Amino acid sequence: MPALTTSSDGFLLNGEPFRIISGAMHYFRIHPDQWADRLHKARLMGLNTVETYVPWNLHQPEPGTLDLNGLLDLPRYLRLAQAEGLHVLLRPGPYICAEWDGGGLPNWLTTDPDIRLRSSDPRFTDALDRYLDLLLPPLLPHMAASGGPVIAVQVENEYGAYGTDTAYLEHLRQSLRSRGIEELLFTCDQANPEHLAAGGLPGTLATATFGSKVAQSLEQLRAHQPEGPLMCAEFWIGWFDHWGEEHHVRDAADAAADLDRLLSAGASVNIYMFHGGTNFAFTNGANHDHAYDPIVTSYDYDAPLTESGDPGPKYHAFREVIARHAPVPELPVPAPGAKLPPATVELDRRAALLPNVSALAKPVRTEGDPMTMEELGLRAGYVLYRTTVPVGGDGLLHFAGGVGDRAQVFVDGAPVGVLERERHDETLPVRVPQPGATLEVLVENMGGVNYGPRIGAPKGLLGPVTFNGTALRNWDCHPLSLDSLNSVPFAPATDVLTDVGPAFHRGTFEVRGPADTFLSLPGWTKGQAWVNGFHLGRYWNRGPQRTLYIPAPVLRPGANDLVLLELNATTSTSALLTDTPDLGPVKP
Repeated sequence: MPALTTSSDGFLLNGEPFRIISGAMHYFRIHPDQWADRLHKARLMGLNTVETYVPWNLHQPEPGTLDLNGLLDLPRYLRLAQAEGLHVLLRPGPYICAEWDGGGLPNWLTTDPDIRLRSSDPRFTDALDRYLDLLLPPLLPHMAASGGPVIAVQVENEYGAYGTDTAYLEHLRQSLRSRGIEELLFTCDQANPEHLAAGGLPGTLATATFGSKVAQSLEQLRAHQPEGPLMCAEFWIGWFDHWGEEHHVRDAADAAADLDRLLSAGASVNIYMFHGGTNFAFTNGANHDHAYDPIVTSYDYDAPLTESGDPGPKYHAFREVIARHAPVPELPVPAPGAKLPPATVELDRRAALLPNVSALAKPVRTEGDPMTMEELGLRAGYVLYRTTVPVGGDGLLHFAGGVGDRAQVFVDGAPVGVLERERHDETLPVRVPQPGATLEVLVENMGGVNYGPRIGAPKGLLGPVTFNGTALRNWDCHPLSLDSLNSVPFAPATDVLTDVGPAFHRGTFEVRGPADTFLSLPGWTKGQAWVNGFHLGRYWNRGPQRTLYIPAPVLRPGANDLVLLELNATTSTSALLTDTPDLGPVKP
């Protein structure tokens, strides 16, 4: 018998009435050395449970593999949760949304346009089953049935917003059961009749997702499910940001009042997010409704615990609310973590990207049209495409099908323009000085769409390229994953010209004792940042985000290394470390 069961109006844990008061905290968005700290702060706020998604695309970057190392050491995370006295809600997808690259579906799977994702298409379910064959055995010891902290497991994720294939949901349920998952299973869908009906599964607990209109949303859930616990599986207390918009916040008192309404109704809750963390490296997702809209590096989400793990206004407000309905530890609210004193980092070594690209990636030659990132086997990052233009003069470059997602174009090393997927760009007027001029196109994958039918949309150059109608062929395609920067040929900045194109910039800074800090880049435009080889993620002066979070465990006493890949010409020579985050102007 599973530890967590349901009664006519609530949950039972080991036969005793139990209310889930949970908060979302994704282990893969938090440095592993900070997991224990964040879990401790969750319990001190009054939570008895934490929830996490499981990103298929990170755990299985290639078919037949399973990565449980470092940031992905889920068994360790579960052990730490149990040591803190917390239960766990596990949401293994396979689709997770989460404003995460591709919604968590692996690139090697979504590349095939014929596979019907999130359906009973055997090509999808077979791949899913092979993944579960690898993922679940190391997790079974951490299930409640084995004395572990995981008390419930979610089937799919808000499926009612996507499809109606109940056979697929039943297949997933049976896949979990047949592989040893005995715990309570549940679905979650947005709180409206259509989504709850399409995403529900007979015999499986239905839960709802919403951020306001508490009474109305619970009524919708109760109408769909006349008996059993009422639970909000995602109580949205903040929101995420896209590049180019203002930073989203929600008033703490307003969110706390709705949390009180939820708990006063006797419902269980999972606060989304308790602690948002960071979209490190290339892991951010994107939306695509009328236009492509990528998500920023920070996943602060205006959560109770900030991106850097400090209690914010909602932490205090929610703790007071929870104390009215459940026991809260009689310990003080944790103090903000230590921060490094502000400092300037001089970036005194450089390496231009375009002339040194072969040191980073061997080219793949195609005699015909350029290859997409997927055809090159590149999950994330950049591709530098290079060819020659057989005719000269003024004219139009035409990129059939557009670009995925942002392309910088150079003729004989000089920048001539930018094309963006979000603007549906396909043409660019250019002057080609003479026949045989070199054309280079640096294309950036800005993040895979994580919601809706465009998951798996291709990246890179998406079709034939012409100049005034003349087809351009014989492309050298350099796939740049940037997993390692060891081969970048840095030289003193005075010896490297970086006033025309993308370049790496490197500097060192001293730290007495590691502590959190934030990277501020006034005067820089767009690119990527690494500290001691740890990929912090993307920066862009489009905003709203103006600083990147540097977790203390990334730093070391003594000399530390900062590298920027700046995509635009720059005269900047320094970066700033600050003790205060800047996520941008607040959306009214």
